[in-house]
Amino acid sequence: MTPPSSADRDRLFMEQALAAAREADAPYGALVARGDTILAVAGNATKQRHDATAHAEVQALRLAGAALQTHNLAGTTLYATAEPCPMCAAAALWAGVSRIVYGVSIDELQRLGQRQIELTTAQVVAAAPSFASVTVEGGLCAEEAQALFKAAQ
Repeated sequence: MTPPSSADRDRLFMEQALAAAREADAPYGALVARGDTILAVAGNATKQRHDATAHAEVQALRLAGAALQTHNLAGTTLYATAEPCPMCAAAALWAGVSRIVYGVSIDELQRLGQRQIELTTAQVVAAAPSFASVTVEGGLCAEEAQALFKAAQ
């Protein structure tokens, strides 16, 4: 059996982040993977946990660190239904994530009625040149993610 291409794997992982978002208290979902291995999947839990930091990305990073028994997530990819906010992007940098892939951009989120801090993930990454290189890619499964946010309005 032929292993999935990296594009197919990205889509499969983003679909799982979207599934987590459907079950969350807001349409944000995230997944952390290393290669073909899923380390963690989480949905937004800020309302459920009464915790402003319980964003899907932070939840997934915490779970991935626990799964690996380390704070160093070098070589991992963070998939998120929406572009990570500055807090989540910075957390990914601190964790050593190598790649961030998201669906809907911060600009699109604002157009969909979501309050956002107007600082992109790429800007956060650019502000931290002393950290390891992080690749940022947007627009994966964007239509599916947009539909979740539209339904939440």
